[in-house]
Amino acid sequence: MEFYNLLERIVLKDEVHAKWLNTLSYMENAGARKISLCEHPVKVNLIQLKHAAEEHRHAYYLKKQIGKLNIDGCKTYANNELLAPLATKQYLHSLDIKACKYLQKAFTLTKEELKYAAYLFVTYAIEVRADELYPVYQDILTKESSKIMVKSIILEEEGHLEEMISQLDEFSDDWKIHAENILTIEKELHENWLNAIIAEVSQLSYA
Repeated sequence: MEFYNLLERIVLKDEVHAKWLNTLSYMENAGARKISLCEHPVKVNLIQLKHAAEEHRHAYYLKKQIGKLNIDGCKTYANNELLAPLATKQYLHSLDIKACKYLQKAFTLTKEELKYAAYLFVTYAIEVRADELYPVYQDILTKESSKIMVKSIILEEEGHLEEMISQLDEFSDDWKIHAENILTIEKELHENWLNAIIAEVSQLSYA
């Protein structure tokens, strides 16, 4: 099932759509928390604070969108209120761990430096993914005349990607080589996550 077709199927049923929104909200929230965990005790720049704040706002915005659907649920991030909860919760965590292992080998870094490098490369990979995911989702929402909208998130994620590239330029002259390797790691994890969601949605009745 292609991603476009998967999202078309998800949007058709309010209960499933609500879980999808809740799943995206969970991931935005998890990303915001990881950005905050990567902060240096004192050397925190404005962009990093901005990213954490905006990712938290995305989590809130997506959660609030659920109220536009005709359902009563998805008030928490409990497993039964997410799509493919195990894969969802492992996705970003696994990316963080695998990226840290790669970066530790690629660069000579202190503990605090590794945290910052992980913030840069993991956030970059997630922003590249968001730049693919949200526009496809919005296209389907528009086609279905849905009350749900993610246009504001798309604009902010585009800005985030530009800011990450600017910070990576300062971090290393050859960052693109390392970023490609991180993107390869992310791609495999993303495919695992997507396959888990496809498997779950495929089992649902749409009668």
